[in-house]
Amino acid sequence: MSTKEEIKNAVAAHGRWKTKLKNAIDTGKIDAGIPIIKADNQCAFGKWLHGPSITERQKQADHYREVKKLHAAFHEKAAKVAQLAVSGNKTAAVRMMEVNGEFSVASADLTTAMLTWLKKAT
Repeated sequence: MSTKEEIKNAVAAHGRWKTKLKNAIDTGKIDAGIPIIKADNQCAFGKWLHGPSITERQKQADHYREVKKLHAAFHEKAAKVAQLAVSGNKTAAVRMMEVNGEFSVASADLTTAMLTWLKKAT
């Protein structure tokens, strides 16, 4: 798969996390373990991002390093929301999902960086 396709798929997949996390807040359950959610190399994009198909030269690019850093932050915040949701702390979980909440900011920052990378990708 091309870099552009990987990035487009990742933007969509990470957007779907909002729905999964909102469902976790509503139900108190999530279909993945917190350590898996927190790991930035377990989702399809993370496997690609950390994998061998990206050259060492590409990994030195500013946009790659920025996306990698923001991707890790996204997973950290997603895991925090999930943990709050399954432990019954709905108020704090909802707060993280609000427009200026920690998860929403991390998600927006990651999406912006991925779209910038997408424009530069060949």
